[in-house]
Amino acid sequence: MQQKNKLFIGNLAFSATEQELEEAFGAFGEIQEAKIILDRETGRSRGFAFVTFASDSDANEALALDGQNLSGRDMRVSVATERPRRQGGGNREGGRRF
Repeated sequence: MQQKNKLFIGNLAFSATEQELEEAFGAFGEIQEAKIILDRETGRSRGFAFVTFASDSDANEALALDGQNLSGRDMRVSVATERPRRQGGGNREGGRRF
């Protein structure tokens, strides 16, 4: 299932902040959430984020930021698609690895 009000932001500068995302995308409408995805181990940005708008139409207009520069890198902006869930770990029991 695809949420039309949630955008995927790729090629994001590692120095970019959620506040910068809110400022750039906020020009297109009300933002519910701007979330930069962090590496679990290092806590550093993984170079992508998600921005969720209050309305589908605002998100659609914000697609205009595709290819625009933010913090020194040209962003890739597209409608987010849900990734299929991964199945259990790789050990013999098929459960979580510790």
